[in-house]
Amino acid sequence: MRIISTLSVTTAALLAFSAAAGSPAAAQGLEVAVQTLHFAVQVGPDDAATSCDIVGDLYRPTAASPEHPVAAILTTNGFGGSKNDQAPMARMLAGRGYAVLSYSGLGFGGSTCKVTLDDPRYDGKAASQLVDYLGGQDGIAFADPEHRQPLPGADFIARDSVDHRGAPSDHDPRVGMVGGSYGGQVQFAAASVDPRIDTIVPMITWHDLGSALAPNSLVSDSGEPTPGVTKAVWTDQLALAGMLSPGPDGYLATPLRALPCPNFTDEVCPALVNALLTGWPDQRAMSLFESVSVAHYTDAIAIPTLLIQGQNDTLFNLSAAQSTYDALAARGVEVKMIWQLGGHSGPPAPGELDAAAPDPDTQYVAGRIVDWFDSQLLGSTVDTGPAFAYFQDWVEYSGNAAPAFAGAADPRVGSPITLDLTGGDALRGLTTGVSGLPVPPDPGAAIPLPQFSTPGTTADWASEPLATSLTVVGAPTLDISLAADPGGNGSLERSTVVFAQIVDIGPDGAETSIHDLVAPIRVLNPGGPLHITLPPIVHRFEPGHRIGVSFAGGNAAFRGNLVSQRVEFMADAAQTLTLPVTP
Repeated sequence: MRIISTLSVTTAALLAFSAAAGSPAAAQGLEVAVQTLHFAVQVGPDDAATSCDIVGDLYRPTAASPEHPVAAILTTNGFGGSKNDQAPMARMLAGRGYAVLSYSGLGFGGSTCKVTLDDPRYDGKAASQLVDYLGGQDGIAFADPEHRQPLPGADFIARDSVDHRGAPSDHDPRVGMVGGSYGGQVQFAAASVDPRIDTIVPMITWHDLGSALAPNSLVSDSGEPTPGVTKAVWTDQLALAGMLSPGPDGYLATPLRALPCPNFTDEVCPALVNALLTGWPDQRAMSLFESVSVAHYTDAIAIPTLLIQGQNDTLFNLSAAQSTYDALAARGVEVKMIWQLGGHSGPPAPGELDAAAPDPDTQYVAGRIVDWFDSQLLGSTVDTGPAFAYFQDWVEYSGNAAPAFAGAADPRVGSPITLDLTGGDALRGLTTGVSGLPVPPDPGAAIPLPQFSTPGTTADWASEPLATSLTVVGAPTLDISLAADPGGNGSLERSTVVFAQIVDIGPDGAETSIHDLVAPIRVLNPGGPLHITLPPIVHRFEPGHRIGVSFAGGNAAFRGNLVSQRVEFMADAAQTLTLPVTP
């Protein structure tokens, strides 16, 4: 359970400042000053610490002072971005009475050192030292990147008397964190090493980076997971974004940053290259991805967490937030989750969250974020919303997207219904092809490229037309049996890779993919029953539409099969699709 800490300011001071920061309504439109700062941090294992310069912008309500302190919020960029990306969110929150420190993560946006994929020992430690500054510690902030012009620690931030473990600290600010993608995972990294952080709002980020970049939707009976299938387009683009981030000037200023792995720590390049060449991450890569994933250290997260994940996301799909939610809830950590529409693969819905102009009064997710911080950091009694909320794109509304969000006390809102995939439209066979050759895409192209199967390599099934609408919320599952020729011999090189997805088939026969979400399946020894968990979806099948299941032998977004095989679905075996359906 969370230990409620006490602000080390007097009741009189809080009451005096309440007109500016005590309530959401009173806090809007405050005058804000912005100052660019540089921070000297030490990151890495204690016996091999590295000095880095972090650049950040401090958004400070001008009314904040030692006599009238304010709560703080720490935020950083997504992969390949900078502190400037967070400026709209930072300015909005500062205008509502928070001091906001937006900084460029290690290796990005003018901050030095290399990219370490949100490693708690590096990125977590760096964020922790920014918390030191917000807690009033001197010797961290400077006016220049050479760290020759020292600035005092912040003395206008409200303090806690104890951290969430009950331990006292001299530099413990009342502070939360917010950010998306790479700026979402760093919150877990920071919270795992620093118990002074009071609350986090991670958005569209990963649970396990290995399974995100190389997923395998096959549920293993043995408990030993089979290596997944590399997302070639996403892996290429992430590598390219990291390597290009410093630009020519950055590499000229620090030439060693280019060696041996440009702008990444040494172990990252081999991990990404091998995964692209072979189609799966090797053991060293999996160990690296595990170390930078909250799945590896969820037990270290014990503070209130608001998870926000995108339905339109082929990089980190809804299952990432679901897994983190389950792990935190099982330990009694206060956690809520929102499934919004916007993600890495598509824009938000109108009135959901506009990153360029967040407005909690007109945008549902922006409002939930502000309410969460007001509750967790200011002690406001504002309603922070349901434990689980999800966007329904079939609901008509205008303005704020709140009417299109359904709420529930638990994410598992659907009841299972099972459909038989045998019969007249039974799945037959397909031929796999070599797919996803690791050719770097155009750096200027939008990411991700559309996911599509290789023509002529699919096996499909469709239900009868629906008499009434059917709403699916959650992860569908498939139970099938298949054989391959030539068959596998237990090796990854001879494994069989197929791709499954759910499609919506209209009355005219037109097929609509549900946000391009695909389930890659790698089988070492095909020939028996398989249980497959597909990516979670939120989708309504309208009356007259049919539910489709499509298996493909290749997909342009993945590094798939190394050899061509003939795959046959066993007609004499049980073949079923189970859907979590809401009323």
